[in-house]
Amino acid sequence: MINLTPVATTKIKEIMSMQNPSPVALRIGVVGGGCSGFQYHMAFENQSSDADNVLEFEGLKVVVDQMSSMYLEGVEVDYVESLEGAGFKFNNPNVKSTCGCGSSFSA
Repeated sequence: MINLTPVATTKIKEIMSMQNPSPVALRIGVVGGGCSGFQYHMAFENQSSDADNVLEFEGLKVVVDQMSSMYLEGVEVDYVESLEGAGFKFNNPNVKSTCGCGSSFSA
């Protein structure tokens, strides 16, 4: 369904270790909004639902709700650092278009 690169996994675990209390999982999802219709969403979680898909990457627990799963099929999440800044990048092969700022998409 979704894949995290080793660089993204390491960065998320680093950020999670700085949280107090330490979260048990990272939630990745898709929410309505933005210029193109959908936006990616990442948040730390202290619990998951029975309806969530639970994935694990090098000991990092990632939860995805069922609605978001259909939009995240085949997505790769990476962490990139460049002269323009640093952040998480979603590479989604199913995207039909994105907005000019790159923060939203349509499928």
